[in-house]
Amino acid sequence: MKRKIAVEDSLSNLAKELKKDGFEVATLNNNNLQNVDAVVLSGEDNNMMNMSDIQTKAQVINAKGLSAQELKERLNNQLV
Repeated sequence: MKRKIAVEDSLSNLAKELKKDGFEVATLNNNNLQNVDAVVLSGEDNNMMNMSDIQTKAQVINAKGLSAQELKERLNNQLV
């Protein structure tokens, strides 16, 4: 089963790598946070979408400093 991952727009390079490895990648927005398995953020300390009250059951991963391979490993380990 494909895992659906919401990825912050600024991480398009990582999104491309995830797609290559078979992940279903979606743009990060308020409408799809309940329908994804994980959310990947850049780690920047800002509220880029002006959403401070968002709740999701998805895994949230800070990609700051991670290579594409490290991110894929983390997703594969956490999305069991």
